[in-house]
Amino acid sequence: MTGGLPFLDAVPFVDLGAQQAEIVDEVLPVWRAQLESAAFMGGPEVDAFEREFADYLGVRHVIGVSNGTDALELAYRAVGIGTGDEVIVPANTFIATAEAVSRIGAVPVFVDVDDDHLLLDPDAVAAAITPRTRAIVPVHLFGQTAPMEQIASIARAHDLVVIEDAAQAQGAASAAGRAGALSRVAATSFYPGKNLGAAGDAGAVMTDDAALAARVRTLGAHGSAVKYVHDVVGVNARLDAVQAVVLRAKLRRLDGWNAMRRAAAARYAAMLTGLDGVRLPAVRPGNDDVWHLFVVRVDDRDRVAAVLAAAGVGTGIHYPTPVPFTAAYASLGYRRGQFPVAEAAAGRILSLPMFPHLSEAQQEQVVGALAGALRRTTERIAS
Repeated sequence: MTGGLPFLDAVPFVDLGAQQAEIVDEVLPVWRAQLESAAFMGGPEVDAFEREFADYLGVRHVIGVSNGTDALELAYRAVGIGTGDEVIVPANTFIATAEAVSRIGAVPVFVDVDDDHLLLDPDAVAAAITPRTRAIVPVHLFGQTAPMEQIASIARAHDLVVIEDAAQAQGAASAAGRAGALSRVAATSFYPGKNLGAAGDAGAVMTDDAALAARVRTLGAHGSAVKYVHDVVGVNARLDAVQAVVLRAKLRRLDGWNAMRRAAAARYAAMLTGLDGVRLPAVRPGNDDVWHLFVVRVDDRDRVAAVLAAAGVGTGIHYPTPVPFTAAYASLGYRRGQFPVAEAAAGRILSLPMFPHLSEAQQEQVVGALAGALRRTTERIAS
């Protein structure tokens, strides 16, 4: 017993070991060949991954880059966003969505999310548009697509660019297509914990626009399309070939791993339905969720998380502070109460363990610990 709850084997928040075990025999010989040939930047593995991921998404162009934040910055720059332009982003997201806006001298304009799914609220987007607005960045959060139809309609009415942040949604889809193929340009991250994760940092920009794809490639290679000819000031943001090898191997397994995530999410829903004190995540109609995260909402969240930790259950919080209230964005002057949904969620959201190889027995342990934590919370409030 630990803290009054039965302690079995620890259940990590994420466990990538089983994924690595599936691909290691496939990856190691290719890595050895790369070491022998010194083919580390670009080359056939990067080219092959870009083609395969483009085919998977249903887009014409994928440009592999160094990480997801660079992918966003390159996408923003490629469509012409610059100093002083306003870019609408959700308050409930990882800071990279806004950080990449700031890195190019533009201004992130934060708006609230909807209460059911914690995705970008189209009504809040419409209300935030000014003459300086250039783009809208919907984030496909937690594994499902944002309301792209409404956002696209708003963008068309105001002649704005839509740029998807698809870092948490590899394989997710709506009736209109896969995340990353639902706008003029999209960016994604292949950080190791993503549904499609590298063995380190990596990312990509996706588009059907050949000219835009060429600009992204140029900007990400020191502003150079031809060696030593630098047309613009760019950055060094190329995808390593060693990461492309891992991504190719994992891409072949992505749909299967996402199916395992869906099965785990369905088990959680069955186990947690009827449990007092927990609000389950909801899926937008027509969405095919890939469950990058399984995010519940509970009262007294920090105490619940501490009890789960004592019982050997790892959890996460995505995200504890709305981005406009971080110290990094204090200068923008946002006030408490401007984002009621995101602010309320920030104190209640709790991400439970979720990864493809999560077992039913592990989930039973998670749910048992959560039920015990919620009972303690109820008793504490009652007393």
